[in-house]
Amino acid sequence: MVNNNSGGSGVNLKFISLAVLTVQNATLILSIRYTRTRDAAQMYIATTAVVMAELFKMLACFGVILKEKGSVGGLIEHVHYYTVILWKDAIKISVPAILYVIQNNLQYVAISNLEAAVFQVTYQLKIMTTAIFSVFLLRKELIKTQWIALVLLFGGVSLVQLSQGSSKSTNGVEQNPVLGLVAVLLSCCSSGFAGVYFEKLLKGSSDISIWMRNIHLAGYGVIFGLVGVFMNDQTAVTEKGFFFGYDGWVWWVVMMQAFGGLLVAVVVKYADNILKGFATSLAIIVSCVVSVFLWGFVITLQFSLGTVLVLGAVYLYSLPKPQTKILPS
Repeated sequence: MVNNNSGGSGVNLKFISLAVLTVQNATLILSIRYTRTRDAAQMYIATTAVVMAELFKMLACFGVILKEKGSVGGLIEHVHYYTVILWKDAIKISVPAILYVIQNNLQYVAISNLEAAVFQVTYQLKIMTTAIFSVFLLRKELIKTQWIALVLLFGGVSLVQLSQGSSKSTNGVEQNPVLGLVAVLLSCCSSGFAGVYFEKLLKGSSDISIWMRNIHLAGYGVIFGLVGVFMNDQTAVTEKGFFFGYDGWVWWVVMMQAFGGLLVAVVVKYADNILKGFATSLAIIVSCVVSVFLWGFVITLQFSLGTVLVLGAVYLYSLPKPQTKILPS
């Protein structure tokens, strides 16, 4: 018997994926922006939030594997095998893990100094950095429309950045758009290289679940994140405490970073490139609208033109490559 509901369930899964990707992309950035523009005297230490997000992500993955194996003994045996027995694969994960920790810390710097909408648009440069690293490291070939999309992307981001003013202050929190731009550019480079390196790593490694991979990533993330706390904020943590400034909103950001990424990893298999591109576009629009109402963000003509170019570039780059037709001999 043919299941007539199979098509409908597929459509529902795509809409659910679209909703999850959009909410994750928009809510996390808006939440971070809100927590980083409040009272400067009670500002939490961003490097500690990165560490806590990695810790909760690791614990969540332990929980999933524990449920799959049915016992603590099964969990320990599973983790031991993929961490100790296959230690070479586990060590290789340290490279993208370091890059992701750097990326997450840079995102806090960028969002602290850029409007949420501006960050969302500018951060799409990660498409360009990922494409460039893919060409050089994975020997991938880009088609003409993808190169056009990258040119449009660069032009759109340039317009958006040129529309920004000088340094300003919000609730006593100093904001430097130039510092924010540098941070987001470095974050895009880190994201692009880490993603491509991770893809290359997966092609030559043993079969391992997404949960075990995330345990390794998060484990290294906690270690390198604590190194970042020690190097950058040791004095502040010693004087004020590791959890200084934490409230419900900060914990919400931590949980969004920890569990939001895992949720996206689960639903992303139901989303094709076009759907992911559409979700990114929706997130940018949502960020613009919310920024206007919450922070009085002014949408100028130059910003609008730049955003339209970026949205067009995201859509164009996500289009599937045309299939090569083989003519009969």
